[in-house]
Amino acid sequence: MDEKQRILELRSLLKRYSYEYYTLDKPTIPDSEYDQLFRELEDLEKKHPEMDDPDSVTKRVGFEILSEFKKITHERPMLSLGDVFSYDELRDWSSKITDVYGPVEYCAEYKIDGLAMSLIYEDGRFVQAVTRGDGITGEDVTSNVRTIHSIPMSIPYRQRYDIRGEIYMPKSSFNRLNRERIANGEEEFANPRNAAAGSIRQLDSRICASRGLDGFWYHVPDDVNSETHYGSLEYARRLGFVVNENTKLFSDIEEVIGYIEETAKIRHDLPYEIDGMVIKVNSYDLQRRLGFTSRIPKWAIAYKFPAEEVRTKVEDIFITVGRTGKCTPNAKLTPVKVAGTTVGFATLHNEDNIRDKDIRIGDTVIVRKAGDIIPEVVRAIKEDRNGTQMPFVFPETCPVCGGRLYRFEDEAAHYCVNSECKARLVYSIAHFTERNAMNIDGLGEKRVEAFLNEGLLNSFEDIYKLHNRKDEILQMEKFGLKSYDNLIEAIENSKQNSLERLINGLGIRQVGEKAAKVLAAYFRDMEHFMNASVEELSEIRDIGPVTAEYIREFFNEASNVEMIEQLRMLGVNMNYIDNTVSNDSVFKDKTVVLTGTLEKYSRNEATALLENLGARVSGSVSGKTDYVIYGTEAGSKLDKARKLGITTLNEEEFEKLL
Repeated sequence: MDEKQRILELRSLLKRYSYEYYTLDKPTIPDSEYDQLFRELEDLEKKHPEMDDPDSVTKRVGFEILSEFKKITHERPMLSLGDVFSYDELRDWSSKITDVYGPVEYCAEYKIDGLAMSLIYEDGRFVQAVTRGDGITGEDVTSNVRTIHSIPMSIPYRQRYDIRGEIYMPKSSFNRLNRERIANGEEEFANPRNAAAGSIRQLDSRICASRGLDGFWYHVPDDVNSETHYGSLEYARRLGFVVNENTKLFSDIEEVIGYIEETAKIRHDLPYEIDGMVIKVNSYDLQRRLGFTSRIPKWAIAYKFPAEEVRTKVEDIFITVGRTGKCTPNAKLTPVKVAGTTVGFATLHNEDNIRDKDIRIGDTVIVRKAGDIIPEVVRAIKEDRNGTQMPFVFPETCPVCGGRLYRFEDEAAHYCVNSECKARLVYSIAHFTERNAMNIDGLGEKRVEAFLNEGLLNSFEDIYKLHNRKDEILQMEKFGLKSYDNLIEAIENSKQNSLERLINGLGIRQVGEKAAKVLAAYFRDMEHFMNASVEELSEIRDIGPVTAEYIREFFNEASNVEMIEQLRMLGVNMNYIDNTVSNDSVFKDKTVVLTGTLEKYSRNEATALLENLGARVSGSVSGKTDYVIYGTEAGSKLDKARKLGITTLNEEEFEKLL
């Protein structure tokens, strides 16, 4: 077979494997084999530019950088939905239909909290993706949407096909992205919807490709292939689109209300954000008879879950200093329960946010969990003020070291630039020892601070000299011989870590866990990584020119190079360890869900362990799940697995299979 034929064969194979993995959630080959075929195709396409195909799976890593997004007029307007906030309002909406037309069949769908999108196909090929915009005109974001693996680039349907749905960011992608942003000293995204919208509007499609977006599809305007809305969704599913499996039909509005109540109980366990339920008349004929108002369809309505917002008081506002020197204002709150957890603190992000919302010490405020994850002060209740509330003045000096704070041009945050600031040092060393970095159990933030105060730690290198400070450590409060022995053992074990853990631990700006893995696998050893040019770094997938500059700046500092050399002399591994997948593991090629709290493993550790054994770790339980591994406080995922007859394993049973 010549190389051009091989390109066509690889494209066909990888298209099928991607469909099985991303759409069916049922992969038939291990990730390592997929990656090998993917790299082979990339190499062959570089050798044969005349074979370029915008639908090739290699284009999904992002390849296009735009100067702006083009405005596109929708062929059919993308209308909004009317909202209701109570069951009585929902019943009233239903009654207006049934009083005239008699019994009605309803289709109920999860209201995905994402970004509305229209996909256009012509002659079976994906040609355009357009945001809702103002409903009449949207933005062409085709190059970014092309990077979302679950969206088919071709379908077995030759007429023009317009399908609409929601692009969203799964909770797992959102949490990973925010961890990376925190590690890089960047401001966190407030919620998955904002993160998804920000990702779709990146002019560099490579950034969008790295964000882990997905989509659900729920509407086909003027569909000629079915007489019902639900039938259209089933047809779309057969064409290769991901339709939410929780979409259901009901013959009575009371059944719909029962389904909403069931969903409200489990919504926090879903792997994506929902903020309500969309209810549609199923019959297309009845939809046409009901018609539209000037802005919304009469045959559909959105029931919105009650906002989980509560009142509490701002007792104080204080500043925390991160390892990059970023100074973040935080509100100390009178503890209050929000979305099932007690909240005593909330981030206020930056000085501009405090000023714009006019939040004062002593204010009564509304607090919510942004995306049900991050505590956020929504607004101050100004009418409750009695004159005792105090405006917050952002300090000019660091609350830890007393050094001057700087606010750089085009940034909302203030920074302490003193490299010897104790707070920066504590957070830097604590980050170095974290589980997804060097994984030194027993050396968390509080203990790092205690060691720093005792003069035992002032750098990463000092960690590997603690075995020489035994007598001093044992004299510290709450530090016995067993704690000391466990700590020294963890430090010694960390010397054998693969290179990506060390790279992550260094705290290079914009180099988080994922980027560290990419860099370690590419360079294989620290020396090659340290000496890489900006140009070489920029060409690596998922890195980019900005991150490349930060990496080069880090290693241009002589003190950082000296620190790496000291770690090498102290026995820290500087090479990449390629963990090959075990061929005889029972978890190989299986889909596994983790739920509850495991005693011996963090969620990240258990996930990495399973992935190294060839498993695919999913965030939700479905009929395609092979195993559910559960710990303490396991909830609805475990219940659902048992109802479906899926094999469940407690931690002891899991370890036996390992």
